[in-house]
Amino acid sequence: MKAPMTRSASVSPSADDFRSIAELGGDLAFILDCATKQPIYVSAGVDEMLGYTVDDIRAQLDEGGDGPLAALCAGLSERLRRFAAGDGSRLRVMREFDLRRPDGSEVAVEMISTLALDDAGQPRALLGLVRDVSARRERERERKRFASMLNHEFRTPLSTIDGAIQRLEALGTKADEATRQRYRKIATATDRLIAMLDDYLSPERMAALGSQRRDHTVGPRLLLEELVAQARVAGRPVTLAADELPATLRGEPSGLRLALKVLLDNSLRYTPAGSKLHVTGRRVDGGVELALRDEGAGVPEADVGHIFDKGYRGTNAAGIAGSGLGLYMARSVVEVHGGNLTYACHPGRGAEFRLWLPVQAGAAKGLASGLTSSDNRNGDRG
Repeated sequence: MKAPMTRSASVSPSADDFRSIAELGGDLAFILDCATKQPIYVSAGVDEMLGYTVDDIRAQLDEGGDGPLAALCAGLSERLRRFAAGDGSRLRVMREFDLRRPDGSEVAVEMISTLALDDAGQPRALLGLVRDVSARRERERERKRFASMLNHEFRTPLSTIDGAIQRLEALGTKADEATRQRYRKIATATDRLIAMLDDYLSPERMAALGSQRRDHTVGPRLLLEELVAQARVAGRPVTLAADELPATLRGEPSGLRLALKVLLDNSLRYTPAGSKLHVTGRRVDGGVELALRDEGAGVPEADVGHIFDKGYRGTNAAGIAGSGLGLYMARSVVEVHGGNLTYACHPGRGAEFRLWLPVQAGAAKGLASGLTSSDNRNGDRG
């Protein structure tokens, strides 16, 4: 029988081990003496990332130095002064800035630093990590360029339609009532689509929802309470049942709020004014399910397989404002969080939409692919 592994008391991590761990991802680690502002340690890769040697850093970080590398300890004197005055809010600081290399080029860096204290509780060193974020910056610029292009491609024809319909309305004073009503419907639909561009497809929105997800967190109960508040502002009675929810989930808060707002707007459009809504939250299948049920007629059976399709309008959508993009977009946002959005039929009890999200961060997908959807064949009323 194989002997169990035992931990040797003689093996313990050294300072070099911890520095190596910090540098595994290509980051630069540094330690500056708080008293002299001079480097005690700088990663060997500093030349490759920043173009400077350790001697360059030492020269530029002399008290009063104003070279490009002075940014590494910018504000340190103020941090020490505030700490001495009892303010511990800046023990840990994260900054992002452009650093000029010796050849005149610039590198975008993110720096995380913390004050290390001695046994007496006084700052002895500034510990920091420097990360090259140039690639991330370029991805963000590409996303914004794409979003701007997409916004423009939609807005240009809509502006043409908007101008044409205004002209028809101005010149069609002798048109019959039915024709004028058609003009107004076209104008209203155009206004709605232009507003959706501003709300959903602006460069800022697309960049936020389509980017690789950072470590954002959001409270599931807070999301539900905000949904309830919005429903009550709309004049709807609403119940809330949410027990044993985790304090937080990993997710992009504005994206998840958008998905829930789409569900609420959908319920408000397709149910009688004043009818009750039911909001629930529970743990299920290793994640959290946030659900909204109304007391309307529900989704027609013929539409159930299509309501999440892009651009699909249900057979009960006649005379109801909508673009057919709402549920498609909501599901897209949920899916890039590693979750899913489904419809549950309750005969005689209305429609219920269930938004499921994983609790453990490892179960979630990355948001690297942008707002794409599997175009699932499971339906959109609005």
